[in-house]
Amino acid sequence: MKYRLKRALLCALALWLTAALLLGAEAGAPNAGAGTRFYFVQITDTHFGDRDHLERTRRLVEQINRLPYEIVCVVHTGDIFADNITDAGVRDAGLGVLGRLKAPLHLLPGNHDILEKDIETTAAAYTRHIGPLSRQAEYHGVVFILAYTEPLAMGFAVNGYDTLRELESALKRSVGKPVLLFHHRPAVDDYYEFAGSPAWNPAARAALEERLAAYDVKAVITGHFHRDELHWVGGRPVFAAPPVAGYWGRQASFRLYEYRDGQLSYRTVYLRE
Repeated sequence: MKYRLKRALLCALALWLTAALLLGAEAGAPNAGAGTRFYFVQITDTHFGDRDHLERTRRLVEQINRLPYEIVCVVHTGDIFADNITDAGVRDAGLGVLGRLKAPLHLLPGNHDILEKDIETTAAAYTRHIGPLSRQAEYHGVVFILAYTEPLAMGFAVNGYDTLRELESALKRSVGKPVLLFHHRPAVDDYYEFAGSPAWNPAARAALEERLAAYDVKAVITGHFHRDELHWVGGRPVFAAPPVAGYWGRQASFRLYEYRDGQLSYRTVYLRE
């Protein structure tokens, strides 16, 4: 009798401990901890209004829509247009093609969208027809920050917009959650014509690295170079994706990313002939 009672008490204690551990793990686990896995797509540098880039994008959109994965979103990392955002025909045609994507679409501006030589007009066109210069979204507990960093990188001003202040504010809102940062121009020197050329002002790059170091930024995702490259900034990987546009003989492509347990990997997917 005593043996059966002791055994029953031990079983009850074991069940209680198991339940407590499970509840404690659930309560204390981060939103994007172990077991978090999802896919998203990046496209970049479509340069609508030049060459066959609209048709290339249309075909890539169809290809993305047929992916055998659940895609949480598509992020366009800038240079949507080819210095022609104020041309309503080009703008409407390009946005119309992107609007065929089945997954939610997020866009950010590049140097060929908001033009340094015509800041006021092109920035107003962007905000009026596309949206805010910086955005934030969240998927499966991972914060996506889309930042317009050209003014910081190249040292010019946009009325009413401060890159570091916007970025700092977005990062503070993400405290306790992993972050993926998207912007257009990688904060590294550009390898062009077999020689390195400065892509960011050194002080601006240092300011960006300081912000990255203070938060749980898992990776930085960019375009601009029209090449497939990997860099490191502030100890974070910087994935520079190849373009949709066909300059320098480039084949149109997009990136399929997998976020799994706090790590990011990708495949570059090319336009099918």
